Amino acid sequence: MSFTTPPRPFDVAALFPELAPLARTATRLHPRPGAPTVHDSSVGGPLLWPADKPWPYCDEAHDRRAAPVVHSPDDVRLLRRVWTASAERLHLDPEAPEWTPEELETLERIKAGRPWFDGPIPLLPVAQLYARDIPFPRPPDADLLQVLWCPFDHAEHASPRTALFWRSSATVTELLDAPPEPPIVQLGYYLPEPCLLSPEQVTEYPNPLELDKELRDQLDDMSRWETIDPALYNTYAYDPGELYLNNLCHAPGWKTGGWTRWDPTDPIPRPCPECGTEEVPLLTIASTEWDGGTGTWIPEEERTDPVPPPLGARDGNFTLIDIVGGHNLQLHACPADPSHPHIELVQ
Repeated sequence: MSFTTPPRPFDVAALFPELAPLARTATRLHPRPGAPTVHDSSVGGPLLWPADKPWPYCDEAHDRRAAPVVHSPDDVRLLRRVWTASAERLHLDPEAPEWTPEELETLERIKAGRPWFDGPIPLLPVAQLYARDIPFPRPPDADLLQVLWCPFDHAEHASPRTALFWRSSATVTELLDAPPEPPIVQLGYYLPEPCLLSPEQVTEYPNPLELDKELRDQLDDMSRWETIDPALYNTYAYDPGELYLNNLCHAPGWKTGGWTRWDPTDPIPRPCPECGTEEVPLLTIASTEWDGGTGTWIPEEERTDPVPPPLGARDGNFTLIDIVGGHNLQLHACPADPSHPHIELVQ
């Protein structure tokens, strides 16, 4: 299924022509639960991984104090199936029991957790992007980006640490049959629900904090906004700053490209660790596709025929990923050479 972002309440670049040269294209990925294969662009799906390439591991020590109870990936998947079965049963019969005896036994077992594991942790697949489906910065000999992470918080920003792999898909002829999985994960919401993607291009503008003072002052000038019919924006925001930030400049959710979202921190330099070139947004790993302030970005198709998110999700969180309580993990790449080390930002 394809998804269509509604038109913005109005053309902000027509009201502020100085924004027009700053426009960038972002590609919203719109992940939705499905059954991806190694040949699909996906979130949480299987990877086109060569049999002759070692699977990556995280060999750093992990803090068990930050994860007093851990679970296996299979425990998390089973827990989701139990929740789904309960919800479906109650939907068909509101008088039915919330849990069967077998489900209660399963819930109690999973609640107890798994023994701690001190060895190297196999990384988990997070996303696979084919250039035929989705534009993104890439080395000239690569048409495939694979993103994996360690499903434990790391000290830099209390979120998973990512690893990027660039490939030419045509050169992968023999696949790794059974990639290893972590014996334990810190949190269930670091295990992505397998999703297929429905890429859609949209236009973005910079965060106000990245604009020069003159343009920021114009955005704050109420007399400029008063030239717009109030009906076009009064229902979307309490003030121009909120309107611009939530509804005009940044598309929420999973995406490639576009502009960096800054919240809660102010903009910081993002020099490439290898060559010093300022890095640009590559992939946004999002906790939600929309929230209470960004409802204008809900796809047209889901306004008229809402698709319920998986049980336990919120605000279109179809991947069941949660970064630091609802934030985004933004990966930035070097435009001079995307194979250079990337930068992670939690915003």
